Amino acid sequence: MPSERTDHIKTLLADLVGFDTVSDKSNLALVDYVQDYLAGFGLTAQRIVDETGRKAALWVTIGLADRPGIVLSAHTDVVPVTGQDWSADPFTLVERDGRLYGRGSADMKGFVAVCLAMVPEMARAKLASPIHLALSYDEEVGCVGVRPLLDEINKLSVKPLACFVGEPTLMQVAIGHKGKHALRAIFRGQACHSALAPHGVNAVEHAADLITEVRRRAREIAAHGARDELYEVAHTTLLSSVIQGGTALNIVPDTCELQFEARGLGVHEARQQTGEIVAWAKREIEPAMRRGHADSGVEFEDILEYPALDMAADHPLVTFAKTLAGRNSHIKVSFGTEAGLFVAMADIPSVVIGPGAIAQAHKADEYVEMAELERCAGLIERLIAQCSKADGLDVLRQ
Repeated sequence: MPSERTDHIKTLLADLVGFDTVSDKSNLALVDYVQDYLAGFGLTAQRIVDETGRKAALWVTIGLADRPGIVLSAHTDVVPVTGQDWSADPFTLVERDGRLYGRGSADMKGFVAVCLAMVPEMARAKLASPIHLALSYDEEVGCVGVRPLLDEINKLSVKPLACFVGEPTLMQVAIGHKGKHALRAIFRGQACHSALAPHGVNAVEHAADLITEVRRRAREIAAHGARDELYEVAHTTLLSSVIQGGTALNIVPDTCELQFEARGLGVHEARQQTGEIVAWAKREIEPAMRRGHADSGVEFEDILEYPALDMAADHPLVTFAKTLAGRNSHIKVSFGTEAGLFVAMADIPSVVIGPGAIAQAHKADEYVEMAELERCAGLIERLIAQCSKADGLDVLRQ
């Protein structure tokens, strides 16, 4: 790769990492930066602002908007650094031994930097099919910001043919990811002095019954449930993750909150599993609580949900992506992405492929290798070449 392009990618990534876009903060400074950068090439980005006015997604088209093209999609938010032992400022890019360290370098500002670095080549090319950039917000808290963006895409007179979501896959073509449904269970018991414990309704203990059932079902699925060996964890998973309840050792706790999730293989598997757990709790736990006090019980609230991605291995997009990536194989990833929503909400076939490893994400000293970014730039360069041919995307119309 020309050193000028490599230096450009590094500069852009350093700038992007420098924006603290942890999901509980605004991403507008980064959005302003990207819009200004694109304006330098005569490109105008559509800004889709959330209801708070503190977050925005971007949609930009390079080429003719009246023709179907390809989407390169990424999120701009990152996970927190609080409590992590970083060896340097997480929001200052540091290069060591071919690795670029910084929060979001792998997940997934590295991909954004490569896309932006390739914009000059996109703008210079005579694209017969357009290339779109889609940048979202709040992916890390439930794929929130891509949904209004997809609503806008659905209004287009000509919709894209396909989407590449640039989450870190070590530039392998991922044709599937699990779907997720997460809930909060709110137990309301009856407090009393612990010396009179049988007179109360212990919300924590009833929450423990639910945890036990979630764990039992998880083991049952692992032993006897459907399997897909393309996943690192080949089966649907269940997990209890956060619990809060009780105020003092000598008080029977009257409240307890539990968060749990399902990550399912199929498009509907996660919600099916959680639905069965909720039904079991209403049937088994709540009557027992109400026998102790009529006002006791358990309520459930959705926390987040996103659909699974399940592309057929012989789909034309999968073949096209493998050609661009120079690979014959494909994988599936257990972590969630926005790709499932591109399919479910906008009927846009999607694959996941991007630089870096998910193993480096969400932890201290997150990094992406420069070689990965260079491989990603090579893929986009080949995509530009295909989009410059009159028949370059005909394979996707089959």
